[in-house]
Amino acid sequence: MKIERIIKKKSNIYEIILSDKTSLSFYDETIFRFNLLITKKINKDDLEKINHFNLQVEAYYKALSYIKKKLRTRMELYKKLEELKYDENIIKNVLEKLEKQKYLNDELYIKSYINDQVNLTLKGPIKIKKELNNLGFSNVDSYFEIIDEEVWKNKVKKIIDKNIKSNKKYSKNNLIIKIKSNLIQNGYNIDDFSYLFTDLKIEDDEEIIKKLMEKAKIKYSKKYSGKELEYKIKQYMYSKGFNISIDKYL
Repeated sequence: MKIERIIKKKSNIYEIILSDKTSLSFYDETIFRFNLLITKKINKDDLEKINHFNLQVEAYYKALSYIKKKLRTRMELYKKLEELKYDENIIKNVLEKLEKQKYLNDELYIKSYINDQVNLTLKGPIKIKKELNNLGFSNVDSYFEIIDEEVWKNKVKKIIDKNIKSNKKYSKNNLIIKIKSNLIQNGYNIDDFSYLFTDLKIEDDEEIIKKLMEKAKIKYSKKYSGKELEYKIKQYMYSKGFNISIDKYL
């Protein structure tokens, strides 16, 4: 087939019009690699090679655009190119090229990821490590060794304070259980911070106690009375985590 026209479309893309009126778009790298500005004829085999090389260039630029938006892992980039339907060899070549050009840098990514999670979230080390593992990184413990224990302590305190302020309806016992559960979910080892609960000042809200007592009275007075009613009310209050003496409320 004969190349009839070559038209520059974008900064790095050319349109090739063949003698059979076929229109093809190639990147400048492809144009120069196969000397298409000078070559006037291409056969079917050549065209197949040109198309394959151009796909690889296209995949490279798509990957580069994806990386420039934010740092990416090798796994993320692989999945992205896979979603775009590039074959295994093209993906492999693109990843190798980006690694050589230092666009894929595992150490930089890990450090940046940890820094963002520590400074912008309340996540603990266990959760952050798990997320890094899910991103394809293993043996990341050494990156956490330089983080001062005081950093984690302050984050745990924030979680505790946040829970105390937003959960006024809970008894002290149930609130502590909730706080510990929240800390575990956020990736902290409770044993490492058990000392923070020793002098924790949480007072049971008397208004909450009164409301719960009234609710229990209404519920159980339909079936019970006297000592049996008192027992049922106490049992109900204990189930809500209130272990204080509730006789004065009866």
